[in-house]
Amino acid sequence: MRTLREDVQAVIDRDPAARSRVEVILTTPGLHAIWIHRVSHVLFSNGVPILPRLVAHFARFITGIEIHPGARIGRGFFIDHGMGVVIGETAEIGNNVTLYQGVTLGIYHTSNVTQLRGTKRHPTLRDGVTVTVGAKILGAITVGEHAIVGAGSVVTKDVPPHTTVVGVPGRVVVERDPTTGLARRVDRASPWSVDLPDPVLEVIRCLHEKVLELDARISALDGGAEAKDLVREIGDLRDQVTRLVGVAAGPSESDPA
Repeated sequence: MRTLREDVQAVIDRDPAARSRVEVILTTPGLHAIWIHRVSHVLFSNGVPILPRLVAHFARFITGIEIHPGARIGRGFFIDHGMGVVIGETAEIGNNVTLYQGVTLGIYHTSNVTQLRGTKRHPTLRDGVTVTVGAKILGAITVGEHAIVGAGSVVTKDVPPHTTVVGVPGRVVVERDPTTGLARRVDRASPWSVDLPDPVLEVIRCLHEKVLELDARISALDGGAEAKDLVREIGDLRDQVTRLVGVAAGPSESDPA
């Protein structure tokens, strides 16, 4: 009963739309899925044939969430908007873990499936992990404590604790100090690096480098017509950068409709 109460409390603590315990218990598919799984897991662990899979299949039918009865799940587990979540047989999930819709804890592709039977082939999520919308975590890897997996990421390697992983394939982009909570970027070689190619930012980067080059040339001059021409050129480039930054940022809230 304590575990069931903690499951309810997890929804209340992490879902801003939760208004009351009664509403949470009656209308949260993720909560229904985990409760049914806890029943099917007990049956599966005690060697009951077929019935655990039937119970899991029923849960999938009514919630859209597929959890194999063999998966081991800790306390305070929360699935928000869980449609399409898939959790495989040998997956292990620690305490206070959060998943969002479309998350898959699956196996990494192999041409010889028979070699995988009876082996650890699904991910392990340590305590406090958050896996956001549509992320795929594949294979017998470990996601460390309080790590965050970004939306749409595909992760096939271990994730260190207190980090954020994004992209395809997933890579660490943020590290957090567990004592202070302060975060720092770890994947950016320069302020212009981004997670995905952006043609507008690439143009801005080129213009920025040109401005720096012209500034250096002006610094080397004593004055005269050439210096004045360079000043005008820099002014034009700065105007272009300003316009492009406005395009990249989109309209501000104060702009008229």
